[in-house]
Parts: sequence; C-alpha cells; structure tokens
Amino acid sequence: MATLCDTNILIDLYGESQHWNAWSRKAVAAARRSGPLVINPIVYAEFSIGYTSVEAVDAVLDARVFDLDALPWAAAFDAARAFVAYHRQGGEKRSSLPDFCIGAHAMYRGYRMLTRNPSRYRAYFPDLELISPETQP
Repeated sequence: MATLCDTNILIDLYGESQHWNAWSRKAVAAARRSGPLVINPIVYAEFSIGYTSVEAVDAVLDARVFDLDALPWAAAFDAARAFVAYHRQGGEKRSSLPDFCIGAHAMYRGYRMLTRNPSRYRAYFPDLELISPETQP
C-alpha cells in the first residue's frame, strides 16, 4: 500500500533539526517495505521553501525514494469541504488549506498518511490510516 508523506516528515529527514530524525527515518523505512512513498505538489511546495532552485529540491528528494502524484480534482473538492467544516467548528482563521488538500489526497487515492501531526487528519478524514508517533512509537 502506498503512503503519502507529510511535509514534516521530509523536514525531519532533510532539515537541520535532529529531534524527530530517527523516528521519521524508521517510519519511512517501514512504509517503503509495504509500498511506494508518495509526495504531492503541496508537500513539495511546503518543503521547497528553504531551497533556491527546483534542482536543489530535486537533488534532495530522491526520485528512487519518492513518487510524485498530483492532487486529483475530486480530492481538492473534498479538501475544501473539510476546510469549511473546520472553520464552522471554530478552527483558527490562520490555519491553511494545504493540510486539508494533503489529507484529502491520501484519502481519495487510498493511501496511508505518514505524519507527526495527526490530529487534523484524524478529525476531518477519520477513515484515513495514519502512521504517526502515536500509532508507531
């Protein structure tokens, strides 16, 4: 089964902070044993903020490790519905739509989700299988 990697996992693997590096490396290795690892353009965009060129990002995000998958239109629609529900339930105005797009993408494609921040995914995509420090200590 394929696993969509959240941006925080990529930051753990390739960023300067080492706090979550070991957990994320172990979780990525386990996920790769059961299927491909996927990132979408939203994860790519969030991750690439610290880089100066597409080539630099692509050099880090090894194509042998990560498959690229575009956000389906229907998943974008589902993300908008979840985002509206979030705001109606008192969600913070500064919360961004990208997390909802990432979760809807995983849900729509039938992917698992690898993240360190499962609460919003759990709340708005309850059928999404999550791999997080809570589920895989």
